[in-house]
Amino acid sequence: MGVLPNSPKTMDACIDSCVKCARACEECFTACLEEADVKARDKCIKTLNDCAEICLQAVQFMARNSNLSKPICKLCADICDACAKECEMFKDDHCQACAKICRECAQACRNMVS
Repeated sequence: MGVLPNSPKTMDACIDSCVKCARACEECFTACLEEADVKARDKCIKTLNDCAEICLQAVQFMARNSNLSKPICKLCADICDACAKECEMFKDDHCQACAKICRECAQACRNMVS
């Protein structure tokens, strides 16, 4: 039997995924700033910041079992998808790895909402 939505296991998995995603976004942000085409990455860099922040906020809401966890997780999923889309435009390893982690986090957040 799979993990049920809103079960402690679903929430734990989402929290873990959000922490992993926030870290990946911060690391990718730092790496993007070192790339030769940093100007071309402006939107990606801004989205990485947004994604890291919403992931950490989602963790806080879930950890305190807030009634607003679902809307925050929905927003987090949307921002993770947007971040993945931005990162996928760049072929370097850090952006590709970050995009994959963002997609996984978006799914974990959707599992919390469903």
